[in-house]
Amino acid sequence: MTTLTSQNPDTQENTRPGGSLAARRAARSQAAAERDTRRPAWKERPSALYQVIKGVILVLFSASILIPILLVVSTSLADDQQLAQAGGFVLWPERPTIKAYQTIFAGPMVIGSLGVSAFITIVGTALALFVTITMAYATSRPVLFGRPVILGVLFTLLFAPGLIPSFLMIRQLGLLDSLWSLILPGIFGAFNFVVMRSFFMNIPTELIESARIDGASDWQILWRIVLPLSKAVIAVVGLFYAVAFWNSFFNALLYINDHSKWPIQLLLRNFVVQGSGAADGLGVSSVPPSQSIQMAVVVVALVPILLVYPFLQKHFTKGVLTGAVKG
Repeated sequence: MTTLTSQNPDTQENTRPGGSLAARRAARSQAAAERDTRRPAWKERPSALYQVIKGVILVLFSASILIPILLVVSTSLADDQQLAQAGGFVLWPERPTIKAYQTIFAGPMVIGSLGVSAFITIVGTALALFVTITMAYATSRPVLFGRPVILGVLFTLLFAPGLIPSFLMIRQLGLLDSLWSLILPGIFGAFNFVVMRSFFMNIPTELIESARIDGASDWQILWRIVLPLSKAVIAVVGLFYAVAFWNSFFNALLYINDHSKWPIQLLLRNFVVQGSGAADGLGVSSVPPSQSIQMAVVVVALVPILLVYPFLQKHFTKGVLTGAVKG
């Protein structure tokens, strides 16, 4: 009777001709190491065709942004003859002149509008940041009944009151023809609140609890711990509010009848709609073509935000992405 004996697979590998167990294990280890060191697909060097296509897309996208800005600036600097020959818009001024800028700054209208816009932007941004920071911090902490209360608060922010109710409320409060009618309706934004609240929720709870154990109040925790750690998101949200206040003109169109209280954006809208008729109100005898005046006002309205943005750019991506990690 023949006895069948079973062998271990490793023993079988040792008995095969030319098959050493140590050699086979070394080969498998080397293959595994090669698989581990292989770079992922997104880390591979892109092909030359892909780089060319990406470069062309970036160039076209940049040109679509820079060419309109160049058109606006060039038209504001072009003289009367070149504007007449080009039909109203110039891509590059042959004989640059600042006559349009001298004209709009000769009267008090543009300077006064810039002052109004600066006041609305500075005061409105400060109040908006105060309201958003305090509400975001309060709702980022554990509250009574927890998440349903937070969801209820956020749900109400999704609905705008409407044009007629807003106008009736402003009139009832006696804010018609007041600069506060341009500030108060915009001191709270739902999106900015969600971003800042998400950022506050990412702050370690241990920091707040340790400060509370040391006897710090909620205001001291917010001022000394939370705000120093939240400079990035505050800069981003502040930029959002500042741009919104600076570019706002519709509320002024509804609530402001006194021309001396017009912001620069409403004045720009008046120039674009009325053309040369609005330029006649500047109080100067010789007025350049309406296209040149319009583009000069556009440049004046655009430059302040362009000067502020580079100082906050380093915080922009960090603040938005960090605030959107956890909601």
